[in-house]
Amino acid sequence: MDLNLKNKVIIITGGSKGIGEAITRLASDEGAVPVIAGRNRETGESLLSELKDKGRQAHFIEVELGTKESCQLVVNETLKKFGRIDALVNNAGANDSIGLEHGSPEKFLGSLFNNLYHYYYLAHYCLDELKKSKGSIVNISSKTAITGQGNTSGYAASKGAQLALTREWAVELLKYGIRVNAVIPAEVMTPLYRNWINTFADPEEKLKKITKNIPLGNRMTTSGEIASMVVYLISEQASHITGQWIFVDGGYVHLDRALSAAE
Repeated sequence: MDLNLKNKVIIITGGSKGIGEAITRLASDEGAVPVIAGRNRETGESLLSELKDKGRQAHFIEVELGTKESCQLVVNETLKKFGRIDALVNNAGANDSIGLEHGSPEKFLGSLFNNLYHYYYLAHYCLDELKKSKGSIVNISSKTAITGQGNTSGYAASKGAQLALTREWAVELLKYGIRVNAVIPAEVMTPLYRNWINTFADPEEKLKKITKNIPLGNRMTTSGEIASMVVYLISEQASHITGQWIFVDGGYVHLDRALSAAE
């Protein structure tokens, strides 16, 4: 299937590691021009070099997202380099375990700063270009917004807000032909997820307990499976899909509880 993404300029935040890296690679494979926006210079420049060695167009912007100024810089630099923006993939963020009992108002606001604000800022500053291209936005959320997790109020609040904004923007931007969707992963083995698993006394036993509750195949979702959905959603093949929350999770959120109850 030709997704018709050749030469389309796609801003991907957190695009050099984990899910973001998989999105960058697949978008590049489809002929798009990924603009990787993230804080990690080493991984960003390494991925950029690899893509350029293959004769691909790409760009890396080292940036600490969160402030409106940093997000405007990403947009301005993208336009200076390529002259257009066809899609925005809001992906950057981290489950920072800022809870209610052991958190604080200051840490909660800090979590929103790190996980939520840049989703709005980047969409706002990209909007004029997305109007021109009739482009699209994909917000990467998390199952924590639906199921809760415990001890992660800031992250869960951010992810829930991203889902609300997805529907809100989809409504607001209908008149411009701009589509807005969200992809909701559950259990994906990213470097950040591995760091979290390793905090347990027996990481592999913890992992077994988690995968046991993933109905389809009793395995983790891969970053590539998330990327496949994201790249499809920004393509013309998804031209009549907007305002959707799409779960790529092996049935974890909606099936595991029903199956447990039926046993």
